[in-house]
Amino acid sequence: MSSRLFAISFDAQQPERLARFWAGVLGLERTDDAYDGVALLSGNDAGYRLGFRPSPARKAGQNRLHFDLTSSSPEDQQETVARALDLGARHTDVGQGPDASHVVLADPEGNEFCVIEPGNDFLAGCGRIGALACDGSQAVGCFWGKALGWPLVWDQDEETAIQSPDGGTKITWGGPPLMPDPGKDLHFDLAPDGDQQAEVERLLSLGAKRVDSAHGGDGAVLLTDPDGNEFRVLTG
Repeated sequence: MSSRLFAISFDAQQPERLARFWAGVLGLERTDDAYDGVALLSGNDAGYRLGFRPSPARKAGQNRLHFDLTSSSPEDQQETVARALDLGARHTDVGQGPDASHVVLADPEGNEFCVIEPGNDFLAGCGRIGALACDGSQAVGCFWGKALGWPLVWDQDEETAIQSPDGGTKITWGGPPLMPDPGKDLHFDLAPDGDQQAEVERLLSLGAKRVDSAHGGDGAVLLTDPDGNEFRVLTG
């Protein structure tokens, strides 16, 4: 048994509006796949979607997860920043300092993301969404590698990273200390390759914890990873 990463999902007070923002920034198309919210095709070799699920929660702190967008040239970086600002993003300070070569922005609902300078070797060939950068432990990076069947491509000084065997977006964890859980954040939606309950049991054996034994309205099962981040296992 295994799961594939079906979607990286935003908690959104206005899912349609937030989906339009990210579609505009990244040039993505909406998909009509069955989903509890709005979904965009990421167009990334890692094969996931961007999901926007309705949530009444308000942002209370810096997200533990954020996207790093790549640039092919200084002009491309500037154009991405300008396009995002025109669509409703704003500059934000997460402690990057005045000399940072990357640009930190927040989308219309306050979700932070970075537009990385050109020439970043670690993100070379990963696509426009070069990385999902996460605040998290080495243990949680190993958990997600086993959960998704993605090999570790970095494991040093308590920092880890995994990547699909097909390439595309890397998922990285920066090691301790962990920021407080902001509640409203980005989350993983997993699609099991077979029986949902069998996959839930496998994930529990890897270190996940069950949030609620009942299924949600869409049949998804809600779990947390070893760092306490919520994720969903969808119906097969």
